Amino acid sequence: MVYMLYRKFEPLPERTNWVSGAVVDSALAVHRYYGPGFRESLYEESMILELKDRGLLVESQVMYPVHYHHRLLKQRIVLDLLVEKCVVVENKSVPNILPVHETQLLTYLKITGLRLGLIINFNVPLIKDGIKRLIR
Repeated sequence: MVYMLYRKFEPLPERTNWVSGAVVDSALAVHRYYGPGFRESLYEESMILELKDRGLLVESQVMYPVHYHHRLLKQRIVLDLLVEKCVVVENKSVPNILPVHETQLLTYLKITGLRLGLIINFNVPLIKDGIKRLIR
């Protein structure tokens, strides 16, 4: 017999939603400037500048500790961007967002304890088609 546990989440804080919107607006500005076809690192660096210009706290390549049964591992996860300490951003420049990218981001949210993450794939003609919002 399978028992399903349903966990009721509280709505995301208004600030987290606002930050998410600012990240999406920033991605739009960066994509409008460059278009598709560049390496992920170029988009990431540009996103950092765009987000900072908007007055947001941005951390890049954030190494986050991982535990196994309450024991700290040597391995770390690395977040592309952490914005305002509440939104994880994974930048991509790939033909398609794959299920493995979504799984990776959900795992990052689980490990960090954060609830909202964005996958932004800049390698698309329209940036709206390259944004995936995931809530945990």
